[in-house]
Amino acid sequence: MKTIFKTSLLLLISMAFFNCNNDDGNAANQDQCNYSGLSYVLSSNTTKILIPETELTTDFFNTSTNGPEVEIFKTDDPGNFWFLTTVVTANTTGTGTLNLGGTVYPVNVTCQRTGNAVGQEMRYDITSSSLEAEFCVVIDFFH
Repeated sequence: MKTIFKTSLLLLISMAFFNCNNDDGNAANQDQCNYSGLSYVLSSNTTKILIPETELTTDFFNTSTNGPEVEIFKTDDPGNFWFLTTVVTANTTGTGTLNLGGTVYPVNVTCQRTGNAVGQEMRYDITSSSLEAEFCVVIDFFH
């Protein structure tokens, strides 16, 4: 439990101090998810990956009771790290929830790229207070 808490705290601190500006027109992955997973950009324009895409599972639920929604979770620890949103249309904004170590945070969500089949990319910019991060993931399951 201490490891989960420390990891969550490190993630929050990292995200609070570093800005992910991959939607500013100048980022290396503006049009392609070159940095797949959960990432942020340092002020030196260096991208850091916090969780690689290979360690994340992305579920696209087309027929949920909330309408279409996406859930992204850490494959080996889904109870302690997950992201959920109903923002699934490119260039739209809304809200979502981010669970870090069992604590759920409301986040603002911008869908920068969307897919509608297994193997297609989805890209999200998530913000809350003073943090900004990005998910670049591939849809693993479509329901």
